[in-house]
Order: sequence, then C-alpha cells, then structure tokens
Amino acid sequence: MKRNEMREQAFFLSFESLFTSNDEINELIELYSENVVPVCDYAREVFSGVAENKDKFDETINAFSKSWKVSRLPKTTLAILYVALYEMEFVDTVPENVAINEAVELAKKYASNDDASYVNGILGAVSRSK
Repeated sequence: MKRNEMREQAFFLSFESLFTSNDEINELIELYSENVVPVCDYAREVFSGVAENKDKFDETINAFSKSWKVSRLPKTTLAILYVALYEMEFVDTVPENVAINEAVELAKKYASNDDASYVNGILGAVSRSK
C-alpha cells in the first residue's frame, strides 16, 4: 500500500472519530478493517496519535486560524488538519512539505478548493513558526 493510501485510511478513521467518543477507537479500526480493507500499521499509528493529541491540535489550529476556529470547521477539513499536524510533529520519515502537500490533495479530493487553500494556509503557517 502506498503512503498516500495509508494516509487516506488515517484520514477516514480520524473523520469518523469526530462523531464518536475516544473510547471507540479500537472499534472504529475493527469496523473499517471488516467493511473496507484491513487498516495498515501506519494508518493505525497516525489515527491513534491524532486521537491522543486532538486537544493540542485544536489549540494549534485555533492559534493559526484568522477566520474559522475549530468549532466552526467542516469535519472533513478538521480530520485532514489533524492527520497532517500529526505527521508534521511526530513522523520523522515524512517531510513537512510532503505532509502539507498531501493534506491539500486530500482537501481537494474530499472537501473544496476553499478548504484546500485554508488547509495550506494553516499548515504553512505552522511550518514557518517552527
């Protein structure tokens, strides 16, 4: 499985988790594995990391967003940002520019061009602040 496909799995799981409690993380992985395709280790790692760091990522998004705060963002955009922020902070094998570009591509595919621009702006600002 290609890295972008693994990232997409992590996005799907992160998106779904926005509608459930953190107690159901393993159940979501199991349901996805049974009904779609088995969840790869990378997607499992990213998804679990997103769940553990969601509050931190919310603070980051709110700090860098000039217009929309987390509570007003579309769930797809939020899940994309979570996955990218996790990769940027915790995955050494993924360069930040790759994480940003892949997040923008996910936004183009599953959200809108406006969302893709927003994702690019937030993640670019986070990257420049380091």
